[in-house]
Amino acid sequence: MGDSIKQKQIIIAMTGASGAAYGLRLIQKLLTADICLHVLLSDAARIVLKQECDLRLPESASETATALAQHLGCDTNNLRCYDKYDWFSPAASGSSNIQQMVVIPCSMGTLAGIANGMSEQLIERAADVMIKERKQLILMPRETPLSAIHLEHMLKLSRLGVDLIPAMPGFYHRPESISDLVDFMVSRVLDHLHVANMEAKRWGE
Repeated sequence: MGDSIKQKQIIIAMTGASGAAYGLRLIQKLLTADICLHVLLSDAARIVLKQECDLRLPESASETATALAQHLGCDTNNLRCYDKYDWFSPAASGSSNIQQMVVIPCSMGTLAGIANGMSEQLIERAADVMIKERKQLILMPRETPLSAIHLEHMLKLSRLGVDLIPAMPGFYHRPESISDLVDFMVSRVLDHLHVANMEAKRWGE
């Protein structure tokens, strides 16, 4: 991985909600932008990646990074993956220099865990660190319909300063493929991360 002091770093977490393509595309975009990524995957995310993207990932964190990079056509220089109980990872501590985290897609179980301060696994702990340190946390929840419980958790997190970007693609850019819909949502996340994205199709342009 590059110089962690000078280079922008972002935590990307993927959970078991449908929409694994969103997470993969965001990882690809950020690696292309030469950003250091700390990738966290839940067990359910691995199942969804296999089901939706035909991507079977090894259990080893280092091998997972290699497999992800190969699948996305990127190198592994700026990509690190961590086990779900790796409490020595930078993502687990508020003393790290990582200022941003995205959970994409975010399952309702993960949403509930974050909203209630649960830190049983690294994803929840990393999100808790972002909130307590007043850093940027972005969640892309994906579920339908939404129950009152889901909405209450989202409202609670929004009031704490968490950015909620639900997987609700627009259609004004006249998408012609699923990739166009995925890119629409990923572009919204990139905007909130303040990462340049010249390929975004914007209203009025």
